Amino acid sequence: MRFETWMLRGLFAACLAVCALTLGAMLNAAPPVAQWAATGRLGTILLAAPTSCALPQDGVICPRHG
Repeated sequence: MRFETWMLRGLFAACLAVCALTLGAMLNAAPPVAQWAATGRLGTILLAAPTSCALPQDGVICPRHG
């Protein structure tokens, strides 16, 4: 019985540590859009995007060519 108790306590501690690390990573992570805006790469990406296949007025997505 004592061995099982130690195993459950160890499992609980490991799960708690994983949850704490995951929560910490989520709270400290910056979204990629914010990183692009901070470095100025977002404008470069948007300017380099092709504009030949824009969404028409009727809302139908244009087909791929090629």
